[in-house]
Amino acid sequence: MEISLFEPRIPQNTGSIARTCAAFDVTLNLIEPLGFKLEDKYLKRAGLDYWPLVKLNNYPSFNKFRESKINKRLISFSKKNGIYLNDFRFRVDDILLFGREDTGLPTNIINECDSLITIFMPNLELSNNTKKGVRSLNLSVACGIAIYEANKQLNF
Repeated sequence: MEISLFEPRIPQNTGSIARTCAAFDVTLNLIEPLGFKLEDKYLKRAGLDYWPLVKLNNYPSFNKFRESKINKRLISFSKKNGIYLNDFRFRVDDILLFGREDTGLPTNIINECDSLITIFMPNLELSNNTKKGVRSLNLSVACGIAIYEANKQLNF
């Protein structure tokens, strides 16, 4: 299993995700351009002293990333129109792809993926504004939920 971040912008989120990847022994792929430098102090601080445990790959573009993962299932995450996380069945070699904190995954990237997953949120803000609620989860929280569910399915 691998976690991939498409053009992440916030170093603290990426650092927190790296720490979670270390805890679950999951590879972290970063797809450029990044909104920070890999030497960023906030990135390092959020990952604490776990950076030596992080299996980190950096890709200059989505195309280079996709070329290197051609034989693996690419699973995208979005707050809308996907299969609910608990209804999806993970495989050991799946790659979970998450979008930017500000814009999510572009449609053209989602279309390159094998599946689209949504994490159910009972207080999601509806597009027709009939319910005021939460627009989305924090990126590091969404990654943590996804890693946990996949790990639960595959290992228990």
